[in-house]
Amino acid sequence: MGITQFSGCSGHARDDARVIGLLSQALTSDVVFWGPLGRSEGVAAVERFVLDLRRHPAGAGTMVRCSAVDMPGEWARYRWAFTTPDGGPRLAGTDVVHLRQGRIDQMIVFAGDIGSAP
Repeated sequence: MGITQFSGCSGHARDDARVIGLLSQALTSDVVFWGPLGRSEGVAAVERFVLDLRRHPAGAGTMVRCSAVDMPGEWARYRWAFTTPDGGPRLAGTDVVHLRQGRIDQMIVFAGDIGSAP
């Protein structure tokens, strides 16, 4: 349940109020979020990250989950892509999440691809 709501809020929700509603359904109140700027806690921290992403300087972008969800037990991972309008900047990565009672309580965002081993 949590992954579906989180995926929907980043790219498909039409307005910020809908994003906040979806996040409150997807996340536990004490969620731990490891993003590009380090560690933060709470739904408000994830809201700031997602809303900032939606307000990208190149224009309102689209975030989509672009893989199946690999979920062995209470951990899950999936790939995502963020694209700005008119062929602007594109960013892809992988999220790893931990679920507690169907909601995300830990989230790690890995942006970019991992290079090949030497």
